[in-house]
Amino acid sequence: MGVEYAAQLADKDASVRARLAEVVPAAAWTDPFASNETAFRNKAKLVVGGRRGAPVLGILDDSTRVVDLTQCGLYEPGLRDTVTRLPGLVAELGLTPYDVATRNGELKHLLVTHSPDGELMLRFVLRSEGQLGRLRERVPTISDVLPTTRVVTANILPEHKAVLEGDVEFVLSEQDSLPMQVNGIRLHLRPRSFFQTNTAVASGLYRQAQDWLSEHESRTLWDLYCGVGGFALHAMTAHTPPREVVGIEVSAEAVASARRSAQELADRTPLPRNGFHAGDATAYALDNAAPDTVVVNPPRRGIGPALAHWLESERTVERVLYSSCNADSLARDLGEMPSLRPTRARLFDMFPQTRHHEVLVLLERRPAS
Repeated sequence: MGVEYAAQLADKDASVRARLAEVVPAAAWTDPFASNETAFRNKAKLVVGGRRGAPVLGILDDSTRVVDLTQCGLYEPGLRDTVTRLPGLVAELGLTPYDVATRNGELKHLLVTHSPDGELMLRFVLRSEGQLGRLRERVPTISDVLPTTRVVTANILPEHKAVLEGDVEFVLSEQDSLPMQVNGIRLHLRPRSFFQTNTAVASGLYRQAQDWLSEHESRTLWDLYCGVGGFALHAMTAHTPPREVVGIEVSAEAVASARRSAQELADRTPLPRNGFHAGDATAYALDNAAPDTVVVNPPRRGIGPALAHWLESERTVERVLYSSCNADSLARDLGEMPSLRPTRARLFDMFPQTRHHEVLVLLERRPAS
C-alpha cells in the first residue's frame, strides 16, 4: 500500500512470472488482468470488540484490542455503506461482544457478503447457541436497518481459537443462499460456500477460462474443486461447450448451490449433460474413466502429487486449466506434469494492495514422441 497501483501490478506480475519461469515459458504469458485499486471487496470479515451497547468492529491488534475497520476503503460501495451501519445494529440487538483477553461475551465475528445486485448475507458468529432465540426474533429489525439483507445466519464457534467460524450454522432467514450474478450466470452462495472476494476480477477470470476452453472441442470436462460451479457453469455456456460436464467438490453445501445454478440455466438455455457430486477430487479422478479436459481450482496447497501424477500419466487428458492462488504450489505441481505444456498464462489481480495473486494457466498435452 502506498505504491502507485500500476507499479504494484507490474511488480506482482513480474514476481509471479519469475517464480514460474522454470515451468511456464515467457511466450505463454499475456498482460495481467487489473482490478480497481480500491472499493473492490465483496466481503467483510470483522472481529467484534468493545462492550455491549458500544461495539467496535474490525481487526485485532497485537494486544488483542479491536481496531475499527468500518471505514475501510477496500469495501465495494454497497458493502461499505452496510459496514458503517453494523455497530448500531449490534448495539440495537443487545448482543455482547466477545472479549478475547477474558474469554467472556457472545458475539465473536460478523461475516458480510455483498452481491452484484446489492443484496446481503449477514452471518453472526457466536460462542454458543444461547442468543439464537434473540437473533431469530430480531430478524425483522435486521431487515429494517439493512433492507437488502437476504440471508441471516448464526454460526456457532465455542472454541477459543484463531478461526473465523465454526462447523454449525443456523439459517434464521427464509432464504438460505445469496445469488451472485457473474457474466449472466446466477451463482448461489450458501453460508459456508467459497466465493472469490473480488467479483469484477472473478468475472474476468471465468470469462478468460471460458474463452480458452472455447478454442478446443471437448467431449467431457471435469471441474475438480468446483466450489459453487463457477468454472463448470461457464464451460457449459462456452461457444463450443463440452458434451458432458462433471463438477466435484468436497463441500456438499457448495454442490447443492452448483446444482441449483445449473437447473436455473437449463430452464432458459440448452445445456450439455452435467452433474455435480460431493467428494474428494483426487479420489474421484483415480476411480473414474478420464475425460479429455480437466479444470482444477485447488486451495493454496495445490493439487498434490497423487493428482498431478494421475494427470501426467492419463494420456486421455488432452488439456488442463489450472487456477491457482499460490505460485509456489503451482510451480511444484506443474513440475510433476512435464507432458502437459503451458500454452497460456495470465495473472488476475484478485487482491490489490497485497502480494497475493490468482494465476490461470492452460496446459496442453505434448505429442507423444
